[in-house]
Amino acid sequence: MASETPLQHEHLRVDLKGEVAWVTLDRPDRLNALNTQLTRELRGFFTGLDAQSPARVVVLRATGRAFCAGYDLKDAQVGGRSVEEMLEVQYGIRDVMVAMRRCPQPIIGILQGAASGGGFALALACDVRLATPDARMNAAFIRLGLSGCDVGVSYFLPRMVGASVAAEYLLTGRFMEARRAYELGLVSRVGPLDELEAEARSLADDMLRATPLGLRLTKDALGFAIDAPSMEAVIALEDRNQVLCTQGEDFAEGVSAFLEKRAPRYGQP
Repeated sequence: MASETPLQHEHLRVDLKGEVAWVTLDRPDRLNALNTQLTRELRGFFTGLDAQSPARVVVLRATGRAFCAGYDLKDAQVGGRSVEEMLEVQYGIRDVMVAMRRCPQPIIGILQGAASGGGFALALACDVRLATPDARMNAAFIRLGLSGCDVGVSYFLPRMVGASVAAEYLLTGRFMEARRAYELGLVSRVGPLDELEAEARSLADDMLRATPLGLRLTKDALGFAIDAPSMEAVIALEDRNQVLCTQGEDFAEGVSAFLEKRAPRYGQP
């Protein structure tokens, strides 16, 4: 595998560096707002990820001064569409967030400037979020004549920050500033963009020390644990995953690498 393999899209840049895919929203003139093409490219990338993909970790970022300003209203046809047509549009956007949660790769999001509406949903669908001091997020939908609950935001946000705080932002469309997001635990770090990119590389390096199976089962278990009916159900899932991880050569390599204080050398998943 080449250490750096660029994949060309119109509004999305995908650079594979080792086992890390650096995925960049690239519509800076429109603040990376989601038009039909960018949405299609995001959906295609994330639905195409599986356990056999060369990328084991994804870093999602953006060019310019904003992460994503939401749905591009200049691209939208307001009015004149049937319910069936609007459902297809809705499904096309929400399937991006569904694919982000279903793919086995952990996703690290680097947020700068506005992450509004659909951009907020993209940020919440990441597993880890890092933010610049000027980052600000909001559920812009409610300010556009829609419900504040859209494309997964009302699922993610209460589970991350609690019901009261989620209601505050979903009912008003107010912006959540980076510092508040950090205080609430919604983002893991706030700092300059270059430092966040370095932190993303460091996080990815640490994640890659896990076996391929161990890494994807950890993301899988974290997702199920949020909605698990009981502690016993979560522990049963953990028990299953641990036993699965002991099978095969990667577990022995992981133990050896730890004892020998070296980087592990895993085979293909």
